[in-house]
Amino acid sequence: MQQIINFVIRNKNFLLYLFLLSIALGFTVQSHSYHQSRFFNSSNWVTGSIYETFNGFSTYFGLSEENAKLVEENKRLRKLLFNGRTETMASLDSTQLIYAVNTGQVVKNSYAEPRNYITINRGEKDSVLPDMGVITEKGILGIVENTSGSYASVQSILNEKSRINAKLKNTEHFGSLVWDTQRYNVVQLVDIPRLVPLTVGDTIVTGGMSSIFPGDIPIGTIQKFDLDNANSLYSIDVRLFNDMTNIKNVYIIHNNDREEILELEAATINEQ
Repeated sequence: MQQIINFVIRNKNFLLYLFLLSIALGFTVQSHSYHQSRFFNSSNWVTGSIYETFNGFSTYFGLSEENAKLVEENKRLRKLLFNGRTETMASLDSTQLIYAVNTGQVVKNSYAEPRNYITINRGEKDSVLPDMGVITEKGILGIVENTSGSYASVQSILNEKSRINAKLKNTEHFGSLVWDTQRYNVVQLVDIPRLVPLTVGDTIVTGGMSSIFPGDIPIGTIQKFDLDNANSLYSIDVRLFNDMTNIKNVYIIHNNDREEILELEAATINEQ
């Protein structure tokens, strides 16, 4: 308290000046409409700037929550899309859906090795099992290979062992998606016959001929293509939509009819 009193005594002239200046400004603002308008405009600008700054902080710290909401909304919409449903059909019994969709995040990602794997933070306790498809909002990522209680390892499409059914979106011709281990943003579509018309920039999507991925999930676009005259087949370079070096949120897809399909196929093979 004594320090405050000493401060006032030391600066009494300056404090008196500020006091009188405030009174003078107050009278000036009240007696002249122009000054009054300028004062309130300045006051509104200062107040607005302060509110904008605080709003910026609150928005920044709320991004994580908003991102989680967007991921969940995308999950719902993708489930409808994969099952051929529309918004008006969303209330139908979920047990009738062929594809179930779960969300997750990448905790480890490799893309510079011949056999690359991705670890996600979903596992057996989240009903994630081997041979489930994994995608991002831009396209396919890989297939679940192994699981633990809380995590799963995903065989990336950037893996020399990877082989995924894919097709040309425009013509519906099917082939296999493989990786030559050369570039992290380019994979190859093989087994496309020479009679198929190709154009650089054409879109490649999943074929839907397996029990893992639904059809028409984006993969990438044709960057270039070469013809193997001996086999009359094209080898097509496909530039991926995904940036395989920067992946965070993923969607895990489960075909609820997969076991039934595999049992039927096995029974058919055994009868031959």
